[in-house]
Amino acid sequence: MKKIIVLLCFFIGVSSFAQQKEYETKSNIQYYNTTINKSDNYINERCVLDIYYPKNTKNFATIVWFHGGGLTGGNKEIPEALKNKGFAIIGVNYRLSPKVKAAKAIEDAAAAVAWAFNNIANYGGDTSQIFVSGHSAGGYLGLMIGLDKKWLQKEGIDANKIAGLIPFSGQCITHFEIRKENGIPETQPTIDTFAPLYYVRADAPPLLLITGDRELEMLGRYEENAYMARMMKLTGHKQTKIFELDGYGHNMTEPAFPLLLNEVNRIIKEKQNK
Repeated sequence: MKKIIVLLCFFIGVSSFAQQKEYETKSNIQYYNTTINKSDNYINERCVLDIYYPKNTKNFATIVWFHGGGLTGGNKEIPEALKNKGFAIIGVNYRLSPKVKAAKAIEDAAAAVAWAFNNIANYGGDTSQIFVSGHSAGGYLGLMIGLDKKWLQKEGIDANKIAGLIPFSGQCITHFEIRKENGIPETQPTIDTFAPLYYVRADAPPLLLITGDRELEMLGRYEENAYMARMMKLTGHKQTKIFELDGYGHNMTEPAFPLLLNEVNRIIKEKQNK
């Protein structure tokens, strides 16, 4: 009992310390350079991010958060459940189909993560502690840029520098909007160059996959993630985990946020102990 009380006091103290920090939000920061923004009105309008960060703090971790919406809708957000935890949160807008091909959203996701690597130190953040997360289409985008290294290489960033990938109910086979563009039915499983599963590799960043209940999720979403977890492990990846949230459907973000925070803290502690 004494140990439990000590641990509770510790966690309450950590939580109180994080909440005592003062936070600031800067909105609608363009993550492409001026030349690119001037060349494309849609990029200039859509490719912006918000950053919420602890002021007067050094070496904090950052979570880049991609919204869901099937690559056809949605807007950037700073999830309330991630606020006041001692981290910076970056909420990202990206271009949407059908105004552009869905693959443009992957380009944008890479550019936004590159912005974090190139700029977070200016706010006090630690570039070795940048995590990538998001829900549904946002989870898919994080997986694509974290596993297929060419997207971030184009931005001059090594994808392996990402501290952790933590997608919520992300699509692991080829995204349904990209399949729609190519006339492939929703019920036809496809694993091509637009599928995170195509890029399983042993040297990827730590990976935590979180989905809703397999019986309540979207078309085979749990099974896609389970296959991803299995293949990552078989290819030799040592830090792959999967959580299935029983009783929750596709909109399972609220119970998943504490798991995201636990994983971020676990990886930070692991890095500090090395």
